Amino acid sequence: MGTGQRNQEAHVPDTTTGTAGTTSRAASAPRTLAEALRVRTDDSLAALLRTRPDLLSPVPGDLTQLATRAATRASVVRALERLDTFALQTAQALAVAPDPAPYDTVRSLLAGDDGDQAVEDALPGAVAALREQALVWGGDDRLRLVRTARELLAPSPTHPSATGLGPTVAEAISGMSPGRVQEILRAAGLPATHDPVSAVAALTSLFTDRTRMAALLDTAPSDALTVLDRLVWGPPYGEVSADPPPPVRWLRDHGLLLPASPRTLVLPREVALHLRAGRAHRAPEPVAPAVAPLREYRPQAVDAAAAGQAFTALTTVEDLLAEWNEGGPAVLRAGGLSVRDLKRTATALDVSEPIAAFWLELAYAAGLLASDGEADERFAPTPEYDDWLELPPAERWGRLAVAWLAATRTPGLVGEQDSKGRTLAALGPDLDRSPAPEVRRRVLALLATLPDATSPDPQSLIDRLRWEHPARSGPDDLRSRLAQWTLSEAELLGVTGRGALTTHGRALLTPASGALELDAVGHLAAQALAPHLPEPVDHILLQADLTAVAPGPLRRPLAAMLGVLADIESKGGATVYRFTPGSVRRALDAGQTAADLQAFLTEHSRTPVPQPLSYLIDDVARRHGHLRVGVASAYVRCDDESMLGEILADKRSQPLRLRRLAPTVLATTAEPATLLDGLRSMGYAPAAESAEGDVVITRADSRRTPRRAAPVPVPDGPPLPDETLLDAAVRAIRAGDTAATVVRKEPEAARTDGSLPRTSPAETLATVQAAAMTGSAVWIGYVNAEGAASQRVIAPVRVEGGFVTAYDHTADEVRTYPLHRITGVAELADDPA
Repeated sequence: MGTGQRNQEAHVPDTTTGTAGTTSRAASAPRTLAEALRVRTDDSLAALLRTRPDLLSPVPGDLTQLATRAATRASVVRALERLDTFALQTAQALAVAPDPAPYDTVRSLLAGDDGDQAVEDALPGAVAALREQALVWGGDDRLRLVRTARELLAPSPTHPSATGLGPTVAEAISGMSPGRVQEILRAAGLPATHDPVSAVAALTSLFTDRTRMAALLDTAPSDALTVLDRLVWGPPYGEVSADPPPPVRWLRDHGLLLPASPRTLVLPREVALHLRAGRAHRAPEPVAPAVAPLREYRPQAVDAAAAGQAFTALTTVEDLLAEWNEGGPAVLRAGGLSVRDLKRTATALDVSEPIAAFWLELAYAAGLLASDGEADERFAPTPEYDDWLELPPAERWGRLAVAWLAATRTPGLVGEQDSKGRTLAALGPDLDRSPAPEVRRRVLALLATLPDATSPDPQSLIDRLRWEHPARSGPDDLRSRLAQWTLSEAELLGVTGRGALTTHGRALLTPASGALELDAVGHLAAQALAPHLPEPVDHILLQADLTAVAPGPLRRPLAAMLGVLADIESKGGATVYRFTPGSVRRALDAGQTAADLQAFLTEHSRTPVPQPLSYLIDDVARRHGHLRVGVASAYVRCDDESMLGEILADKRSQPLRLRRLAPTVLATTAEPATLLDGLRSMGYAPAAESAEGDVVITRADSRRTPRRAAPVPVPDGPPLPDETLLDAAVRAIRAGDTAATVVRKEPEAARTDGSLPRTSPAETLATVQAAAMTGSAVWIGYVNAEGAASQRVIAPVRVEGGFVTAYDHTADEVRTYPLHRITGVAELADDPA
């Protein structure tokens, strides 16, 4: 539909008349959508702008502009997508009803001839919802669907309706020869008419008369009724040959099937409604399906299970970023993580690849992980990760939870292909799905409707989501998939326990908008989780087989130091660490001495330090730093000449291409890091050396990206306006409407062609001075400094120095205008002030 047609809906009065309705009389009924909006209260206008925020960009100048914008195709499509199933079915029924349609007609289309109490109870709410969103206007005696919505929902050959209905008799017969129409009348037992209009009216009257229609169908062959049964619930079109079989011929001759094309017949809407007992839909759904409970647990058991999983989530994120502390995998040219690196990450975390993708995306959404932006771009932890590690465990979990809740990135899509056949990579582009945050919140809200500690039947929850937004499911049913991913992700993160929503999960449903409010929500959830988290312990149990057992979660400094000194061998209720020469060397590389390590273990172990562990530490420390590696590209120096000769003679050193520069120095073209790794693989324990000759102390947190903000979620349409913006917008629209609809006293000023009033400077000055003295409002034409002309309604307060200070009803504020920029002035028939 073009802009002209939409403007016509907003401006042109409806000249048809109707009988008095249940809520308004024809004499006072709105004739346009703009008039219907004009009689609304400010709260009702604010509710419209709240449910359809796209109407606010930019703020309409008056109610006519608002009505025109509300009838545009893009805005109507967006509004229809947000209707629940029954409201959408009501709109679809209005699209196949006469325009305008009485309330009783709509009720009959939804409830059928036999009635349906559930439909009748739900219908007033559905009509009210359509009215609130400006998709329907008019009184109950003259309900009108916005023209654009009717075009989108009405049946057509190219866009079938969800009702399965076809065109009306009038639409199907248009273009048919008058002689053929008269033949149909005779076959149906109706008298001939003098014009096509009365012929259509006669056929329509027959097909909508239940008694006469039943009598006609009683004369039909049984095979003809079988054909009708196939078409009655849609699609209403059927292909026929040039010589159709007798049952189809009988239906065609009696007008029960009408030609849509030379090879296609269609079942008229009136005939289908008779066969359906008046129903527009086979299965109206006036009541939302309930979320069925699956199993009930003790609340303490649910919170405890979720707290354990929340702690596992924290350790998993820490382990992931610890793996990438010194620089993670390279970023693909197209962005994201390669399939091979995703597999390596999954193996390191001991999880499946989809779950590894979830943890990667969660860390990325929380701003803990990003690409470093270097020429050889790699993923690495961000400085925010170090700040996050210093927080208490519950607060760290709260940061992750709110990041997950607000993220539009969808890790469930990793591994699938986009529209161009490219595989979607973890941490890569094209993973944003704007409905994801809304679906996550809605899933948690539905879980909150169940009794405490009760898990849902997943299929019933998905059915409920489909009922709430049927038009947004799409061909691949993205919302259902998002709901399934939400249930599994919430369990992984510890928002739910055993499938049931937890106490801290309910805290995440606290209303919030903006980053600061989300932080507050995360804090509330963290406070609810904190009592259920295990208390960190400050000790370990050393064992004679070079292992240490952590009987619970370790305090942060102890865990950090032990993670450098030993390798994690297994996780579970108790974490097992193993000491190896490589892990001890790692601690020495970090600046520790053998005495420091012995003292650390003695202080934190509840068991004596085993002799084999003491020997291991002393042995590695004795050899550590005996060799020095620097830059030549790289060099090795050692006071023991025989050791350097041994290295040169070793075949394993050939890839390093070492050569002796001096009795105590070897050089190579390899990088220092490569030389270090090569010598260590040969069984040596070299230490890195700086340009000054000092030992280089390597830290686990040496590789960090520049400070980067977390990825911004992709909005699902315009942002929701706050109450301050809504109040200002309503006042501005009201003020603009007052200026646009005010009645001018002078005939020339009352013209509707949009021209500005024209008066001489003397007349302008005299009129505004008189208005300032009497406190009345006037209509002015004004041209600003940029040359833009406008019409305004002002109430002058003071006139002096070539300026008039007045209250501007259009802008709803006091302004000052140069008199020389006022093109003219006219008095008003009524003072709007």
